[in-house]
Amino acid sequence: MPKELSIKKLESLAIDALEDIKGRDIIIVNTTKVSQMFERIILASGDSNRQVRSLARSVADKVREAGGEVLSVEGEEMGEWVLVDLGPVVVHIMQPAVRMHFDLEGLWGQGKPAGMAAEKAAKKAAHTAAEKALEKALGEKKAATKKPAAKKPAAKRSAAKKTAAKKPAAKKVPARK
Repeated sequence: MPKELSIKKLESLAIDALEDIKGRDIIIVNTTKVSQMFERIILASGDSNRQVRSLARSVADKVREAGGEVLSVEGEEMGEWVLVDLGPVVVHIMQPAVRMHFDLEGLWGQGKPAGMAAEKAAKKAAHTAAEKALEKALGEKKAATKKPAAKKPAAKRSAAKKTAAKKPAAKKVPARK
């Protein structure tokens, strides 16, 4: 008899299974405020029919190995969009064109990156924040040390303009016949 796994455990199992087979653009959408049918949606992309089916099979196998229950797997025949129903967590694996067309992120909400994508997003955010702080500190330092530019006397400026204007035009050499 399968045991009831927590939502966090189902999420981590599904994400690990998706990353093992190189699933891309993995996100988790919390749907507790939107639907009573399930609490999370996990979206992922696969590059081909074969990869989409492999990703779905990997998720189902990992959940079963952990003692969880897979309620159903739909769409394996075509392999463009496969849904793995884990009860409180539903995993959608699609090819990029299908994912863009149906835009589940727009329907359910943007969600947050998961797995390696989440780690990369966190590192990028930390790096961006550090860069902004550094730029701000450097900007304040430059503003404090900046001296006003020295101005040339008006007589020198006008003399420089006049000499530039008096240059003779280049002579044209007649073409040989």
